[in-house]
Amino acid sequence: MPACVRMNAAGPPRIRKARPVTQETSAPDTAAPQKIRCDACPVMCYIAEGRSGACDRYANEEGVLVRLDPLTILENRAREGAEGQLVPFLSREWDGDLIGGEPIGGDQAFVTAIGAGTTYPDYKPAPFIVASRYDDADMVTVVTEGIFSYCGAKVKIDTDRHLGSECAAVRAEGEVIGHVTTSEYGSQMLSLGGVNHLTGGSKKEGRVTCATLLTLCNGGEVALSIDGGAELLVQAGRPPIVNGLREERMRVGCGSATVGMFAAQWQGLVDEVVVVDDHITGVMSEHQAGKVIGWSPTGIKILGRRSTPGRYFQVAEPGTGWGGTDLTDPLSILGPWNPKIAWPGLSLLMVSTTGEHSAYFELDDALQPVAKPMPERLLPSVARIEENCEPAMTSVLFMAGAGGSLRAGVTQNPVGLTRSVQQALTRVTIGGAPAYIWPGGGITFMVDVTRTPGNAFGYVPTPAMVAPLEFTMRRADYEALGGHMDYVVPLSEALQGIAGRQSDHRLSGRRDVGRGADAPWPLLPQGERK
Repeated sequence: MPACVRMNAAGPPRIRKARPVTQETSAPDTAAPQKIRCDACPVMCYIAEGRSGACDRYANEEGVLVRLDPLTILENRAREGAEGQLVPFLSREWDGDLIGGEPIGGDQAFVTAIGAGTTYPDYKPAPFIVASRYDDADMVTVVTEGIFSYCGAKVKIDTDRHLGSECAAVRAEGEVIGHVTTSEYGSQMLSLGGVNHLTGGSKKEGRVTCATLLTLCNGGEVALSIDGGAELLVQAGRPPIVNGLREERMRVGCGSATVGMFAAQWQGLVDEVVVVDDHITGVMSEHQAGKVIGWSPTGIKILGRRSTPGRYFQVAEPGTGWGGTDLTDPLSILGPWNPKIAWPGLSLLMVSTTGEHSAYFELDDALQPVAKPMPERLLPSVARIEENCEPAMTSVLFMAGAGGSLRAGVTQNPVGLTRSVQQALTRVTIGGAPAYIWPGGGITFMVDVTRTPGNAFGYVPTPAMVAPLEFTMRRADYEALGGHMDYVVPLSEALQGIAGRQSDHRLSGRRDVGRGADAPWPLLPQGERK
């Protein structure tokens, strides 16, 4: 094991010494003898003995460039831990065994790109081009870490609360790193990163954007603020914290949907129900669901823009109150009741789309609603709304486009890889996790970061993100698209840390992790799951 790194079960190797002072890429190749030049990214650091480059990914170990993060091997078993077992590469001849005497094969082990290294400069083939067999089929997996400036994260925050106006700036450490985008059903959406924030602004903006993306994609918590909106703490797979309060649930549906779902359960228990919602506020007696089951008119008047019977838009401004509005008093959306229809003693339930807010009223002799304690008969229905709300969660999807330089590491004719992916002949995975490929031109992909092994993402200080990509296809298809056949190595060699012939660095170790329980095995043909 290199002297400048240490292994631990909590994460990738870390450097004991500080990073070096880097020189400009235009500097002549006359560095001091104790320094070596790393060409893994455009920064081209000169790295002193025992230190790492500016990205903390490569180090100088006795004059040899060492990749610090361990190469991650995916095993065909349920993932037992976030980090898995860290081991050195085999120091003896391979005897055909992986773990517990199981034979190594395409159905047992998959070499991910985490810790593999990059194809930079562009002319180099990918660090690992691995041959294996799966279900009697000869397969090839091309493994490389891609450097991405055109990348970002789409963040889905399950909450009915208003976080910020559409297109409002999202900030980290005071720097704009993204914006609020179109909200979805029960969730607020953020678009973070992108080339304009990484490289199109100030150096600090680029640095903060890259650091925030790296933390989010590696499962860490970040603090964000939205101009004119909320303060957030978000972390993939965890409930969001909005203005210091932990979100518990996302809404069961809009107000109209809630009326429709629970109309029959309220019939006979209350005279009128109003479900308050920033999108569509529902009114039971006017709604088609109420009419179908014979709900009597009540003479209620809603101060909002009527869409269709029983459905109202814009009853209030967006906010963090009732149903994602700014309401603290739900009665403020009611106009005068129709005296020809309403009657004293009429009962009214007002509730939000999550059940977090609810109140009960009865009309007095002047047809004014008066607050009353919530009757026992209505408590189960309010609880049922809460029960049908899913837990609030933050989802982070890394999104990027695999460009020409990365594809050149796969094949001598990069468009061949694009066409192979578009034709579903090639499976794209990110650290072994399945990627969604956008239709249309290029290879634009998204991946749920919670499905990737821990610490799957890195960075370079250009600034840009580094993400692991694996392209898996049948050997015949790889040869047909002009792949680098001379650099294909057997799976057994890859498991010993022997990279392709173009490798000019040494690997520090290997990390074995199980695959996600809900993820297909990467070597499966497209469309199959096991």
